[in-house]
Amino acid sequence: MSIGLLLITHQPLGGDLLRIASAILGNEPAATEALELINDRPCECMLREALDCVDRLDQGDGVLVLTDLYGATPANIALALHAQRRRVRVISGVNLPMLLRALNYAQLDLDSVAEKALEGGREGVIRCQEQGA
Repeated sequence: MSIGLLLITHQPLGGDLLRIASAILGNEPAATEALELINDRPCECMLREALDCVDRLDQGDGVLVLTDLYGATPANIALALHAQRRRVRVISGVNLPMLLRALNYAQLDLDSVAEKALEGGREGVIRCQEQGA
């Protein structure tokens, strides 16, 4: 088995990240979904959708939730999920390297995948400059 992976982001970031990751990996990862939030919807409706996503994605090993911006509605919904579902871990600040790392290690246990995702996210942020500059 492997963990489920849910991206809760502002629209259209989550779906775009999943499409790019699928193109890079050459396949569409199983047990992944993107829930893209629109700010004019009530939080209760968005939380219900997120709970439904987690219930679909959790195959027994839990779900890693990646959000885009800590303190924003997607992260707040994710934290509410964490409070209601024991096997949910939440990481904010999703980027493509973080997502790729999570997908590549999805067969590990939930906490290990969360750590791998954090490492990938941090290692994927690099200050680029010309050599010798």
